[in-house]
Amino acid sequence: MADKRDYYEVLGVGRDASEADIKKAFRRLAKENHPDLHPDDKECESRFKEINEAYEVLSDSEKRSRYDQFGFAGVDPNYGAGQSGGAGFGEGFGDFDLGDIFGSFFSGFGGGGAGRSRNAPMRGENIRIGITVTFEEAAFGCEKNVSVSRIETCDECGGNGCAKGTTPEVCPTCKGTGTVMSQKRTMFGVMQTSTACSKCGGTGKIIHQPCPKCHGAGSVKKQKTISVNIPAGIDHNQTISLRGQGNAGVNGGPAGDLLITVSIRPHEYFKREGSSILYEMPVTVTQAILGAELEVPTLDGKVKYSIPEGTQSGTVFRLKGKGVPFLRGNGRGDQFVTINVVIPKDLTGEQRELVRKLDESFGGSGSNRPHRFKRKK
Repeated sequence: MADKRDYYEVLGVGRDASEADIKKAFRRLAKENHPDLHPDDKECESRFKEINEAYEVLSDSEKRSRYDQFGFAGVDPNYGAGQSGGAGFGEGFGDFDLGDIFGSFFSGFGGGGAGRSRNAPMRGENIRIGITVTFEEAAFGCEKNVSVSRIETCDECGGNGCAKGTTPEVCPTCKGTGTVMSQKRTMFGVMQTSTACSKCGGTGKIIHQPCPKCHGAGSVKKQKTISVNIPAGIDHNQTISLRGQGNAGVNGGPAGDLLITVSIRPHEYFKREGSSILYEMPVTVTQAILGAELEVPTLDGKVKYSIPEGTQSGTVFRLKGKGVPFLRGNGRGDQFVTINVVIPKDLTGEQRELVRKLDESFGGSGSNRPHRFKRKK
């Protein structure tokens, strides 16, 4: 036994450690070194055996007393009544089993603890639908009615699944928890598992006279029309959440939410970038050359805007406050108007002659010579 480590050293506690300290240390080390979490790791398996052996001795007040007084000899199988100091790999957990360890270890991963009831209140599922609105409806907001198929609590039985005047019986097998516990001794110790109660199907109750409307389910599927407020300034693919308008909860839990994703139908003339509206304004060659007062379409109707002489195609001007209202807050974005000079096609002979004369008045082909750039001094 000379190659064995001191049991207190194995668990990382002092000789004056309380029972609670020893148990806490064992829980932590057993989680960290359990072979199920480290397959094919022989060193980990060896440490787990060592931890198990140390806890089996130090958790027993009589064995701990003998160990403190006589060391390993005090807990040797040949000592006294022949109690085993170095318990087998699957032995010696006493009133502490691996179900307790893994119940807490895996509770955060959806496995749940042993004490968790399957028929505890649970929130209902969310429902996702889509809705399409016009460009103007998205900009200024509107109200829409949407049809939703959702699960609702049965109004006939109030959700308990029983016919009027009757009540469900608490399952005698699982005592209303919906689960039954079973223990199995393995090479790793006593494993405790939780399964759905076969007597009640995991509901924790037995219904002798089912509700005629929901047939004992406690809920029914209904088609519901819901009014939705589309806020001004909402953008394409944004989602509106209506709390509590989703599927009904289970066992008295709250209902889920209705999530509505908004799609915006494209506009014939306008494009949108955030809160800005983009528009291409066609003008004639004459308007671009001489300047003109234009009537520019906006979401609020047509507004007048004057362009100066010699306006070039591609010039952009801004109409302040003519964009989309801000979704959260006061005010609006701007509308940006890009000038698009339209070159006429299929000219008549007379028109061609007039264009040539105009070109000559500008200096003819010489006006097309490359510009000379002045060097900076």
